[in-house]
Amino acid sequence: MINLDVRDNQIAVNVMGQFTLEDYREFEQAVCHGIQFQGVVNVLFDLRDMLSYSVDVAWEEIRFSREHKNDFGRIAILSDDEWVSWSMWINRLFMSADIRQFDDLDMAQAWVAGAELPAAAG
Repeated sequence: MINLDVRDNQIAVNVMGQFTLEDYREFEQAVCHGIQFQGVVNVLFDLRDMLSYSVDVAWEEIRFSREHKNDFGRIAILSDDEWVSWSMWINRLFMSADIRQFDDLDMAQAWVAGAELPAAAG
């Protein structure tokens, strides 16, 4: 299940429990709407409460990332999961976005909103 909060060119996604293909498609719709009306979008994925995701979500993420490789500005991922870190590294190969992983919500939100972080952060 996901919760979306869309404000201007920023999309906050909170994933709780199982991250399904239906959830990911809901996220895709929000991104496409943001691109249409705002241009480049910034995204905060809060994955701290995500229990799992399916292989079809992973494939869809790669497909969507390649299709929209220049439509993201900043992507903040809030998680300490090693698989999420690996997925983040893979997405960097397909996207021009600045992708960073965070363990602090306030820092992630500030960075997605455009704040610059000290060199050691992110």
